[in-house]
Amino acid sequence: MTQKNKIKILILDDEKQLTEELSGFFQDSDFESFEANTVAEGKKILNKHVIDLLILDVRLPGANGLDVLKDVKVLYPALEVIIISAHGDMDTVIKALRQGAFDYLRKPFRFIDVQIALERTQKYLQMHRKLKQMEEKNSLISKSLENKIDRQFIGVSPQITEVFEQAMTAANYPDANVLITGESGTGKENIARIIHYSSTRKDHIFSAVNSSAITETLLESEFFGHKKGSFTGAITDKMGYFEVCHKGTLFLDEIADMPFNLQAKILRATEEKVVTRVGDTNLIPTDFRIISATNHDIEERVERKNFRLDLLHRLNTLHIHIPPLRERPEDIQPLIEHFIKVFSTKLNKPEICVDKKVFNVLTEYDFPGNVRELRNMTERAIMLCKGNLLGIDDFRVKSHKAEKTIPTDEIVNLKMNEINLIRKVLKSCDYNQQEAADTLGIHRDALSRKLKKYNININKTADVNSK
Repeated sequence: MTQKNKIKILILDDEKQLTEELSGFFQDSDFESFEANTVAEGKKILNKHVIDLLILDVRLPGANGLDVLKDVKVLYPALEVIIISAHGDMDTVIKALRQGAFDYLRKPFRFIDVQIALERTQKYLQMHRKLKQMEEKNSLISKSLENKIDRQFIGVSPQITEVFEQAMTAANYPDANVLITGESGTGKENIARIIHYSSTRKDHIFSAVNSSAITETLLESEFFGHKKGSFTGAITDKMGYFEVCHKGTLFLDEIADMPFNLQAKILRATEEKVVTRVGDTNLIPTDFRIISATNHDIEERVERKNFRLDLLHRLNTLHIHIPPLRERPEDIQPLIEHFIKVFSTKLNKPEICVDKKVFNVLTEYDFPGNVRELRNMTERAIMLCKGNLLGIDDFRVKSHKAEKTIPTDEIVNLKMNEINLIRKVLKSCDYNQQEAADTLGIHRDALSRKLKKYNININKTADVNSK
């Protein structure tokens, strides 16, 4: 048995000679042992190490061993306990067993008696470990299968095909952080799951966290964990998201809404891969990947000093932007067909089909809620339809592009307006970027990011040719 898998035994008895002799015996028998002669010493060891078996004396200085047993079984329910005592009355034995003790030894005892008790306990501990490993494995498998339901890749457009290719690239680099941007409902978490389950981290935890949904008072505890007693309500030790996602992926949704005072701590944990629980001083190494997502213009948040630029650089090793559904209408039909297949089975309406006119009308609809809106729209249509054929009336489209009076692109296209403005200012400043930034009223770094974002070449000839 390796050092890591050795059964760890704590001997808690006020007789130092006894604890030393038992400790030597256990080490000779290939166990890892710890000694404590007071309850305080024992608690320190229990807090610091994961102990499998406690050898506990009934009578301790200033404490009753049965009270200690009761507390231990509450705080460490997986810990097995063997009670030892020189006063072996039957009431004590019964109380100890009722409170969760695994076995009982009466002093004086021989090492052979300890060996027999240990063999019984060891077999139980090994069975318990195997059962726990099987449960964890089955839990991961079940979770993986559950997650696969919502991470199927649907779409045929060049835009979404490129997104998928970028996701596969990200999956090949499991240590690289990824920033996914796109409007609400475009499927950012879906892409994050595709990246995780296509990478070497797929057998470990994928944990999705809404950065804006956690109350500010609990943010640090949720991300970094806490020690028991570190604040009111901290009744037990708790692992934070960074520890939970060891060897896995932490998905931070709505990252642009993360409170500013937490961002520096997130940056440090991301850079050093070491965390410290609230109320503790021990450094805990952890290996995680961060995939973050936002539907906001995070560079604008940086310019407004609401988001740290250094954290953005750390999270944005790879960037994937998901275009809105209105910019890739060819994906509407395969998405509807997929949703019909899913919901017709779920709602016990297996013969559902859709009128082709539906696709023609919906491709003209803006879909402000994107894929999520289309999914909900399809589910509702199947639930309310009275026959087998879904028509456009079943989808309840409020309005579509053909019914709107739309201003020209030159007026409403904010992106093109910004690109044109930057180009005009650059030209008027003879392509001096600092002067152009001053004219635009933005920082020099902000201008550089926009030039990169919009692929604006500062070379005069190249920029003219790109118009």
